[in-house]
Amino acid sequence: MYVGTLSFDLLLGDVRSLKEKRSVVRPIVAELHRKYAVSVAEVGDQDLHRRATIGLAVVSGDTGHLNEVLDRCERLVAARPEVELLSVRRRLHGEDDWS
Repeated sequence: MYVGTLSFDLLLGDVRSLKEKRSVVRPIVAELHRKYAVSVAEVGDQDLHRRATIGLAVVSGDTGHLNEVLDRCERLVAARPEVELLSVRRRLHGEDDWS
């Protein structure tokens, strides 16, 4: 079993309130979940209007499939015109990591 995680640090466009921020972040989270069946949530910077941190996790029995899903998720977020992807942190964990 392998677990892959991504953490996206996002700069949002012209957002002036937390309500506007939710209207940008929620569709991204929903699309990632719907398209790729990943666990995903806003995990940081909840009190900042123009910044968001989205965390994502995938479980797979195959590292090739795991990396393919993570790559697709990263491309989806990077292609969103309403956000600027500042950084992505990727981690892969295998069974040996849980001894």
